[in-house]
Amino acid sequence: MSTQQLPVIVVGAGPIGLAAAAHLLERGIEPLVLEAGDAAGAAVREWSHVRLFSTWGEVVDPAAEKLLAPTGWVRPDPATYPSGGDWVEQYLRPLAAVLGERVRPGVTVTGVARAGRDRVVDADRESRPFVVHVEYADGREERLTARAVIDASGTWTTPGPAGGSGLPALGEKAAADRITYRVPDLKDPAVRARYAGRRTAVIGSGASAFTALAGLADLAKSDDGAGTHGVWILRRGISGSTFGGGEADQLPARGALGLAAKSAVDGGYADAVTGFRTEAIERDDDGRLVLVGDDGRRLDPVDEVIVLTGLRPDLTFLDELRLGLDERLQAPVALAPLIDPNQHSCGTVYPHGVNELSHPEKDVYLVGMKSYGRAPTFLAMTGYEQVRSVAASLAGDQEAAERVELTLPETGVCGGAGLFDEPETAQADGGGCCAAPATLQIGVGAPAGSGGC
Repeated sequence: MSTQQLPVIVVGAGPIGLAAAAHLLERGIEPLVLEAGDAAGAAVREWSHVRLFSTWGEVVDPAAEKLLAPTGWVRPDPATYPSGGDWVEQYLRPLAAVLGERVRPGVTVTGVARAGRDRVVDADRESRPFVVHVEYADGREERLTARAVIDASGTWTTPGPAGGSGLPALGEKAAADRITYRVPDLKDPAVRARYAGRRTAVIGSGASAFTALAGLADLAKSDDGAGTHGVWILRRGISGSTFGGGEADQLPARGALGLAAKSAVDGGYADAVTGFRTEAIERDDDGRLVLVGDDGRRLDPVDEVIVLTGLRPDLTFLDELRLGLDERLQAPVALAPLIDPNQHSCGTVYPHGVNELSHPEKDVYLVGMKSYGRAPTFLAMTGYEQVRSVAASLAGDQEAAERVELTLPETGVCGGAGLFDEPETAQADGGGCCAAPATLQIGVGAPAGSGGC
């Protein structure tokens, strides 16, 4: 079998991985989707209680919808907001069912390489197919071959730690019984009891932290939640962009998250501690946790800690491939300047595709959340556009691969370069840097004078 007759292996059967399979099939290319979980959408299912801030109209991929249409599937009201559970049950699982045996659950990818070539060897490299080593739940191993590899495995399994240096805080592992790295489901009676009437630290400054703070505030207002209180730990100061874009956000539900977090603080249901980088987590005499900052500050004890400091990519199984990754974000080097929070604080990112996602190793692509490395603000729409472009390129249609077929909503958040993780930074150069052009040629990058936002 020639290399071109081999399937394209897609790692991960989440929203972007399944969309990649749909676009490949639309192009006449056979996909094979490998999913470590027991079913498609396994990671999304773990946050099934969280409501998306994108509507149904924004989280269904067009090529996937075409595959589903003959089955009688009808997209839910495009103006409504699904929960993670809705997304799995009403879209991802039906889509996986249509793809059938092309989706293999319970398969963990343990390594990817060129056949007979480790990362050092140049000779005849690009003509070799990829070998993908996998392990099944029963311990059985297998070696698969592919013409290309699309890694849509996401970042869900590797959350960031509490430690302000990017490493776990001293004592963080020992305090694991009182720490979670997920937004808690406060509708679950057992989880609700864990936080009701307790003092909880929330570490993080993004949408997940907003969601957790708002949830704790709602619990505090309820009949069974008296005494519930949040302590919001921020590594930077509070500025105009701290709570997101608010009413200026073109995704209203995303803007509302920040407003809900602000309401929690303004209403006295949470205290904000700014400029605090956690260095250690210690046990008090009664078992409660004391957060210690790198400046020596010791906060009053808390009962629980919710760490929502972002996610990071697992690159270990790609170690034999030649990836071109930014040294800061671990994102593709051409994409990194568009999403680097060191350069701007805007959540708006220009549509991008195969040119920004390519690596020195031909026909390997990191897509979806994983393509962003450690950067925030990823949207499903962005991932769908990525895989549409990649599939077109693999089919030899470079014109379609470089054509923009997406207009992204603006966040309404825009600060100056360097605002990220800096205390009390003035919002210089904020005027209009999030104003993306109506159209932008993929691969060209941001227009001059945009401020990199």
